Amino acid sequence: MRMMRSTLALGAVLALGLTACGTSTPAETEAPAPADTTTAAAPVEETTPADETAPAEETTPADEGETTDGDVPQGNGETIYLVSKGFQHRFWQAVKEGAEQAGEEFNYKIEFVGPQAETQVTEQLNMLQTALDTKPAAIGLAALDSSAATPLLDQIAAADIPLIAFDSGVDTDHPLTTVSTDNAAAAGEAAKHMVELVGNEGTVGLVCHDEVSVTGKQRCTGFQDWMKENAPEINVLTPQVAGEVGLAADTAKSMIQANPDMVGIYGTNEAAASGVIQGASETGADIVVVGFDSGKTQLEAIRDGRQAGAVTQAPVLMGYETVVAAIKAINGQELPKVIDSGYQWYDASNMDDEEIAGNLYE
Repeated sequence: MRMMRSTLALGAVLALGLTACGTSTPAETEAPAPADTTTAAAPVEETTPADETAPAEETTPADEGETTDGDVPQGNGETIYLVSKGFQHRFWQAVKEGAEQAGEEFNYKIEFVGPQAETQVTEQLNMLQTALDTKPAAIGLAALDSSAATPLLDQIAAADIPLIAFDSGVDTDHPLTTVSTDNAAAAGEAAKHMVELVGNEGTVGLVCHDEVSVTGKQRCTGFQDWMKENAPEINVLTPQVAGEVGLAADTAKSMIQANPDMVGIYGTNEAAASGVIQGASETGADIVVVGFDSGKTQLEAIRDGRQAGAVTQAPVLMGYETVVAAIKAINGQELPKVIDSGYQWYDASNMDDEEIAGNLYE
């Protein structure tokens, strides 16, 4: 493998499943102006449970269809356009970093965009339309609302532009592959640690970052399914949706005040988890907080004991593999249905370990 691949090796050693994300910290890169959209707290609609209710055994990405550098053709400066779910989240900046590494390595120009907030579906669709209008060599999409994106995905397919999904899937067969974390299995890992931490009793709440993306749904239902199967004694409340830090904090406080036997709350991305930390701190409640992704707030809270731990993805590797998959698609090479970018549980005991620290971001 090439030298650039070695810089991404940390992500490849994570415990993987078969197959994103938020923060309260604005990214340094300038983003498009925010649209006038907000997300209100509301129950998550039930979705079909994932097949897996527990984390998969440790594997390497190659076992699940990881691409390899040896057969990736060099380009001639063609453009690969990636439309992400957000731009203010440090997670997406890490994905962008990996994508640009692959672009530099294989001589492709990377256009990486995303709305300022992960609630701005219309803004993202406008960006996807712009990507289509520029007729790039390939397009990558991390869909905020997979159903809303379908008409544009139909147009991309009609234009014979290779489409790669990343972070989460969409409701069509147009993507040639999906580069993502197995979010259902990763959520099951969070649930398993929650049970261990609370002693398998009491009431546990969920603050989920959205109810329309595949990622958002799986991170909620994966947690619920694992709990139902493995810890029926725990009272798991109906999930509440809050994809912004302040809203998540208010949601967490309401849950704590309404449930005197509350022992823990799980937040499904960086913004949701950061809000839960804030809400728990403001109420003074002694509860276990478990999160997803990383970011400055979560890292500090885990170090000082306000948060027990979280599940991390491998965002740099996700970006890199998305571009590699796009290049292979441009050249007509066959791709697996799913390319797994990995996950791992981290807490104060292992967050400085080499194989985990490389996937944590502030």
